[in-house]
Amino acid sequence: MEPLTEHRGVSGPVVYGYLRLVRVSPARQMALNEALAEYCRQHELTLSGVFTERDTGNEPSAAFTGLLDVLELPDTYGVVLPAASHLGPKDIAAPRQARIAAAGARLLLVRGPGRRRPADHGPTGPGPASVRRRFGPAPTPALDTET
Repeated sequence: MEPLTEHRGVSGPVVYGYLRLVRVSPARQMALNEALAEYCRQHELTLSGVFTERDTGNEPSAAFTGLLDVLELPDTYGVVLPAASHLGPKDIAAPRQARIAAAGARLLLVRGPGRRRPADHGPTGPGPASVRRRFGPAPTPALDTET
């Protein structure tokens, strides 16, 4: 699908990426950066930079502090992340989400909440339990009443 503005030189809203990469290979880091760039391309956003955190501690990280600084710029629309887990563990992520919201920025997720990875379904796709959740209870077999 081509962007709506393919014939015009219009720049989209400015966003910044944020990655929390602890013990991640260079190939995985490159793939995550490419996922952010592709998401921004598809949604006609301008990815102005990516902040990368590599710390596992609970103290404030330089990467997140830098992100908060650019969110204060007048033309910044939001933050794009591969998934909410890139904000850190739950005890760190909740305050970070609140600080992003307080800055007036949008939090954009490439893989939104509740969406599963294909690996979560197993090699052949969703199993019977997930089908029952979507389509109701499994049908009861009909009893043969012919005598």
